[in-house]
Amino acid sequence: MSVRNLNHIFAPGSVALIGANDKPGTVGGVLAGNLFGAGFAGEIYPVNPKYDTVAGLATYPDIAALPRTPDLAVIATPPDTVPGLVDDLGRRGCTAAVVITAGFGEGGSAVGRARTQAMLVAARPHLLRIVGPNCLGVMVPGVGLNASFAHVPPLAGNLAFVAQSGAVLAAVLDWATSRRIGFSHCVSLGDMVDVDFGDMLDYLAADVSTRAILLYIEAITHPRKFMSAARAAARIKPVIVVKAGRYAEGARAAASHTGALAGSDAVYDAAFARAGMLRVKDMQALFDAVQTLAMVRQVPGDRLAILTNGGGLGVMATDTLIERGGRLADLAPATIDRLDAVLPPTWSHGNPVDIIGDAPGSRYAAALEALVNDSNNDAVLVINCPTAVASAAAAAKAVIATLKDRMALYNRKAVLTCWMGDGSALEARRLLTESRLPTYETPTQAVRGFMQMVRYRASQTLLMETPPTIPEAFTPDLDAARQIVAGALAADRNWLTEVEAKAVLAAYAVPVVPSHVCASPEEAAAAATRIGGAVALKILSPDIVHKSEVSGVSLNLETPEVVRANAAAMLQRVHGLRPEARVDGFTVQPMIHRPHAHELIVGMVDDSHFGPVLLFGHGGVAVEVIGDKALALPPLNMHLAREMMSRTRVHGLLQGYRAVPAADLDAIALTLVKVSQLVCDLAGIAELDINPLIADEHGVLALDARIRVTRAEGPAYERLAILPYPRELEERLVLPDGRELLIRPVRPEDEPGFQQIFASLSPEEIRLRFLHMMNVLPHDLAARLTQIDYDREMALVVEGRDQGGGAELYGGVRISADPDREQAEFAILLRHDKTGLGLGPMLLRRIIDYARGRGIGEIYGEVLADNQAMLKLCRVFGFSIKAEREDPGVMYVSLAL
Repeated sequence: MSVRNLNHIFAPGSVALIGANDKPGTVGGVLAGNLFGAGFAGEIYPVNPKYDTVAGLATYPDIAALPRTPDLAVIATPPDTVPGLVDDLGRRGCTAAVVITAGFGEGGSAVGRARTQAMLVAARPHLLRIVGPNCLGVMVPGVGLNASFAHVPPLAGNLAFVAQSGAVLAAVLDWATSRRIGFSHCVSLGDMVDVDFGDMLDYLAADVSTRAILLYIEAITHPRKFMSAARAAARIKPVIVVKAGRYAEGARAAASHTGALAGSDAVYDAAFARAGMLRVKDMQALFDAVQTLAMVRQVPGDRLAILTNGGGLGVMATDTLIERGGRLADLAPATIDRLDAVLPPTWSHGNPVDIIGDAPGSRYAAALEALVNDSNNDAVLVINCPTAVASAAAAAKAVIATLKDRMALYNRKAVLTCWMGDGSALEARRLLTESRLPTYETPTQAVRGFMQMVRYRASQTLLMETPPTIPEAFTPDLDAARQIVAGALAADRNWLTEVEAKAVLAAYAVPVVPSHVCASPEEAAAAATRIGGAVALKILSPDIVHKSEVSGVSLNLETPEVVRANAAAMLQRVHGLRPEARVDGFTVQPMIHRPHAHELIVGMVDDSHFGPVLLFGHGGVAVEVIGDKALALPPLNMHLAREMMSRTRVHGLLQGYRAVPAADLDAIALTLVKVSQLVCDLAGIAELDINPLIADEHGVLALDARIRVTRAEGPAYERLAILPYPRELEERLVLPDGRELLIRPVRPEDEPGFQQIFASLSPEEIRLRFLHMMNVLPHDLAARLTQIDYDREMALVVEGRDQGGGAELYGGVRISADPDREQAEFAILLRHDKTGLGLGPMLLRRIIDYARGRGIGEIYGEVLADNQAMLKLCRVFGFSIKAEREDPGVMYVSLAL
């Protein structure tokens, strides 16, 4: 389930409160007071057999006695009664409930788990949606709904806050109300037995009263649904999340370096980043984010101008700014001149702009006017510290007046404030808050608020950026890789040998150093003779994952005799340290001499929540000590791979320094893409390490590799949090004129192809396709057409060849389904010079078949009434066609599947 019937929770026409009473201080009493006192315009039905009236209203003994079926039921009765009440509500036709009651398995109670199951069994036949149990409730100020036992009612606004913890929600309400910050929705999810974060993101993304979404998360359910919903919501409006329990689980115990490095919280970080959400670390940062989102315009960049009457505070703000990756704005020469004209000679003559401790309000106003007019900064932070010679409140009034007088300019420039002090600053902060100016208690908090907006903008840019094409084509030998994995499992082995692991990598075109398998010291010496030059000798054992821990690696062995002696000694040493380990012999490899090469690690681990997670970082034997890593969810493209690399410290070294040339960054990124593809293809890969992967200006080479395998049920994509490119939908066909075409799902790299299709259209064709005139195809729209979530959307494109033999797009068809797959909107786009080839019917037939196979109930679209060609095609396929009520020039076409 997803958004089905959630409208009855958040916009009900009537509410039944089961367990209502008049006792002060009880949950039922507080619920009744909140529900009756919030201004709800619909009917409210108190239900309690022990009362004749509650809050002066007639009270009903049970659900059957209600005069009509409520849209929403709020349940606050003992836990054993809840499953029966849910069953009664469902039979009555109610489809939504908020269960306040606890006692449903918190802490692992078997009795509670049984109650939960009974409640869900009762709800399922009626599609009755449940928020909770064990929750504070839900609040929607815009419709006067307060179905909670919160101590403070929320103000109306455009921020939605969703939390697992009722205590956190209550704390946020208390804090926000004192600052006049309002909410569109406040939702406590509790145990999330039904409605979860994915459902709420889907609902709130489409809610026009919600400008931004705030989440407090302890854990998520249904990772793929969550990721799909989060990625969809984050493209529409800001989504900010604080995740609790960052250190509770720690790094998971694992045999691979990747397993040791990929802690649970780091995986959540990677998931949030991939979805385009902004993560903050604690509740204070969330409070800052609430204030910043509520009041600050989006910032176009990271250049901050600081205006202060105290030099030390300006330095403090600057330190925080640089520490968090922001930049101190360079003041334009004209701005310096303007400030010289209005400030004392002793001002700082730079940024931070220190206007001296005796600054009156007029000085603040003059300096602020100069800074907000300076295009060299992206935002202005105004700081005030209390002094005996100047009024903090007067300074605040001057700032407010300056911005009000130039409101058009303020609407384009973010301004943040920080009034230091306690009693002396209270009045100033009140004035600033009432004027919708964000105000913080410390410079650190203010700069953190600014950088949250910077990070959010960066995440949105990443979410919408068009990835480059892959620099070299590679076709995996999937069968060879599968045979190696199957062979190890058939032999009851969970770890591939080094030779097998490298063979799997080679099947995916990852460059590997050649390895010679030798059964004895004598064979090792003979292999060294064939190789010539210095070699590396390694023990070969399916039971020894980290060879260095048993001194199972010898490097720079110059002669066959030295190899033989080292092999014999190694064999004796390993038998002494690990007598139980099976030893199959040795591997002998040529020593690789690349003096400027960097040691990297590329890995994968299967996370318990999000499935496969990829790792990149600084490699070598001290990889855990160095701890320089970045995580990402597969699948990756070149852009995502490069972004992943950029989050590590070693990335700076890879770009070259002093006499060391830059490494081949494309080769490293391509290796990440190849490993991502491997993980998406092979369900049996449970852990993977390439360590070290050496990289220099000549490319990359895997010197060592470990792969753990496991028996898997179902296809590989089922374990992924983000569905990969569905290669199985690719189809090749030949037109009657002999031209070969490829029908395939769209890829993010196809945006240039869509721009070319758009450029081929006439103005009339653009109007017919997009329902209005457009001179260009905007990047954000093109990105939405090509960067799709394959779980909810599908777009098939037709790819042909241009005169030079290169690939080009002829056109495409797409569907975008609602979260419940009840309906999906479709659209077709063809290049002007490719019409008349039968591509339209061919694409429409395939997308209809795809939609039917996915269980979508209906596909629909809007077609201009004068687009006769499209209407004719729809009639051929059996679509029903009717004029839109609001616009008779637009026809609504639909096909039940």
